[in-house]
Amino acid sequence: MKNLVAFITSGYPEKSFSVDLALALGENGVDTLELGVPFSDPVADGPLIEKANHKALELGFKFEHLLEISKEVAPKLDTLWMGYFNSFYQQDMSKLIPLAREIGVNGLIVPDLPHEEALSYSELFNSNDMANISFVAPTDSDDRIKEVVTNAQKFIYMVAYTGITGSGQAEDLQPFLNSIKKHTQTPVYVGFGVNAKTAKSKVEGADGVIVGSAFIDILLRDNLNYSQKIKECSELAKIIKNEIN
Repeated sequence: MKNLVAFITSGYPEKSFSVDLALALGENGVDTLELGVPFSDPVADGPLIEKANHKALELGFKFEHLLEISKEVAPKLDTLWMGYFNSFYQQDMSKLIPLAREIGVNGLIVPDLPHEEALSYSELFNSNDMANISFVAPTDSDDRIKEVVTNAQKFIYMVAYTGITGSGQAEDLQPFLNSIKKHTQTPVYVGFGVNAKTAKSKVEGADGVIVGSAFIDILLRDNLNYSQKIKECSELAKIIKNEIN
């Protein structure tokens, strides 16, 4: 069974909605939830997620809201925090990682934390049984891929192309997948540009997919009320889970 990871922007449009949406996604095929931490300059994300980030911040998102949402969700659904390093660093990593583990969060996804810098936090993550998800990109050399994935935990985030999330580019991923899998037994999940139409082709040879912009697109629709947004996201999750399996 191949896994579905869903990204949502924490606190958008409000905390209680994030909790209700997360739990609904867990009941409709999502195996792992990425709780996105709103940030003013999300450099790896496309326009939809960037817009949701800005809206959440405009509505008053605070880091404590992430903790409150996580306390409701993490005990019931495998939960990761996805955010930019400054958001976590400001909270003091030595205190934040144990707190996250206490809440039930299982790891972090930090796209702007280089592998070399992440190594300085390895002991902190390992001692708290927390994963720091590793990224590999098509521009990485074979030696670089081997270095990054050798001790990768939980899963490897395979960037499907060079660019930003949500742009839906198509590439032949098999050579790239093969270059990763020859160095590791850790599951490889494909991210960037995954939606209901592309999931089946993108997951070929991989162990799962990561979907963000397709869900955020629904959350940004002003013509839908909260219940309708949750229903449409749940239906999308079911469709993608079925497509990848």
